[in-house]
Amino acid sequence: MTSVTNKPLLITCGLPYANGPCHIGHLRTYVPADIYVRCLKKLGQNPLFVCGSDTHGTPIVINAEQQGTTPEKLSTYYHRYWEDLFKALAVDFSHYGNTDAPTNHFRTQEIVKALQENGYIYPLVIRLAYCPECDRFLPDRYVEGVCFFCGMPARGDECDQGCGRHLESGEIVDPKCKTCGASAEYREEEHFFFKLSAFKDFLSTYLETLGGTANARNYAQQWVTNELKDWNISRNLSWGVPFPGTDLVVYVWVDAPIGYISFTEEATSTWEDYWKNESTIIHFIGGDIIYHHAVFWPALLKGANYTRPAAIVASGMVKVDNETFSKSRGNVVWVDDDYLDHGFHSDLLRYYLACYTSHTKELNFSWKVFGEKVNHELVGSLGNFIYRTLLFAYKNFGYIPDTPVDAAITQEIAATREKMVNALEEYEFKKFVDAAMSLSDFGNVYFQSKALWNLVKSDKEACAREVKNCIQLVKALAVLLEPVMPSTMKGVQAQLGETSTQFSDATVEVEPLRLNQPDLPFAKIDEKKIVELEATLSKRMAGLVQKTPANEVRTKIATIELEDFKKMDLRTARILDAESVKKSDKLLRITLQLGDETRQVVAGIAKDYRAEALIGTDVIVLANVTPVKLMGVESHGMLLAAEHEGRAVLIRPSQKVPSGTKIK
Repeated sequence: MTSVTNKPLLITCGLPYANGPCHIGHLRTYVPADIYVRCLKKLGQNPLFVCGSDTHGTPIVINAEQQGTTPEKLSTYYHRYWEDLFKALAVDFSHYGNTDAPTNHFRTQEIVKALQENGYIYPLVIRLAYCPECDRFLPDRYVEGVCFFCGMPARGDECDQGCGRHLESGEIVDPKCKTCGASAEYREEEHFFFKLSAFKDFLSTYLETLGGTANARNYAQQWVTNELKDWNISRNLSWGVPFPGTDLVVYVWVDAPIGYISFTEEATSTWEDYWKNESTIIHFIGGDIIYHHAVFWPALLKGANYTRPAAIVASGMVKVDNETFSKSRGNVVWVDDDYLDHGFHSDLLRYYLACYTSHTKELNFSWKVFGEKVNHELVGSLGNFIYRTLLFAYKNFGYIPDTPVDAAITQEIAATREKMVNALEEYEFKKFVDAAMSLSDFGNVYFQSKALWNLVKSDKEACAREVKNCIQLVKALAVLLEPVMPSTMKGVQAQLGETSTQFSDATVEVEPLRLNQPDLPFAKIDEKKIVELEATLSKRMAGLVQKTPANEVRTKIATIELEDFKKMDLRTARILDAESVKKSDKLLRITLQLGDETRQVVAGIAKDYRAEALIGTDVIVLANVTPVKLMGVESHGMLLAAEHEGRAVLIRPSQKVPSGTKIK
């Protein structure tokens, strides 16, 4: 069991690609991994938790070219974005790195050299797609065509719409250049291959003892049972880790997982204890990258004499409203635009992701179900028990009674804790949360059955004992659920004068303390808000509302009728005042002069404009948009801005005009 190991313990997450913003699908890896790490710490372990931005590869190069910027600028912008996003979601890495950092360049080249010295890399002249129009060889995702094996449309390195196979050069039929659309031809060039086929016996044995989830192990065993093909690990690009002694770069699926090692190097001087000696390494990944982590990566580590992962935990996929997740079709929920910017607390989403279904099964995100889980489970059960207990104690006693907790209560808490630890060992986060919520239900029934509102009148001493039992249950819930909802549960502990460090604290009797008026741990979500969010999703799927992240170039623009455009009340406005919105690093509260009236709007431009620099400037505002609340602040309008190189650029009149002037 990982919770009692004496070996150095390292937890990693699959690297987010520094090419676009975060959506719900990403979080199936990061939130459960963070919960797991927080639990290990509460079990007395000291795990190192590392991750970082995957900043190389052809998609970043392609998108940078299309946007007229450089791969370095594009990936740097999104590296910072992901750093900020993880902080907003309380995903607390020990270290968050970047694969373009010198440490990763060095470690990648060292491993490539070791593989060459050990005879696992060899040169081979191969046929590569070449675009006569662009006059260059086309690395993997610069090529589109048809899969040689199943005949379905495919991209240069993977049959992503058909059989799912990794594709090597020459296995794309009817190749076309993704940049200009011209037909490509095949020409010869020398590249370098990793001898994956030499590791078949090793992988067969290795996978028999690999820990983690069965879906990762079983999927990898199917691939190893079949023929293992050697991998081309060099590419014709200028962006990436230089392949030693050549003008090529290392394939991104080599330098990206090596990031796990380099990030460990950056985090601690004892990195070799994790990667050169006996240790426990656990990878949390999405189900779509099992092959890379459970087949290719262990072979690479074996060939270069590094420690292999002890466990691979692979999540199930994600749907939205029971429909296949698809950014291109608009069936996507963006974590910033659709969730955080609407003022939702990160703990609510963490709870949903943890308890919706088994970690290896398909998760469906629905705004309706989200609202029900918050209102019925968090507000109606957990929040209700916590608040009614603390409010009753505050009003009727003013302090936490100094009486012993009944043994039956302590036993119930201990049994719940055991169930939760067992669930953690199985990477079953739903079981983990369900056990705690059963304890919450037990508390509600207990409180109700004791009829404390009557008991306090007839026997206050007996009532004090029952109140103490209920408060002990509140403490236990706050301790046991802290890894899932860290901010909220720490807040509950603070109301009790407690600071938990271990799961064992759940059964340690809460100390007497004078109580203050308690805070509601959770707020009910208005049904109107859910309807609004569902409408936004429906409009996006219909092509009426679109987010255009850097990794998605829109080739089809939704059209509208002229009469629809005339419904938009676009006007000039002058900024009178601007200030940051509390608890948000993106939003500014802006006061506008709009003709004869003063109007307040909220705009997500804080990272691109200093508040004080905006005062006195003219902008364009959509004045008749439905008012919304962002982070609790009401916004009566929308500023118009263009997106350029990842930043907002406000649209402004070219000369001074009276505020409120209509745009036609």
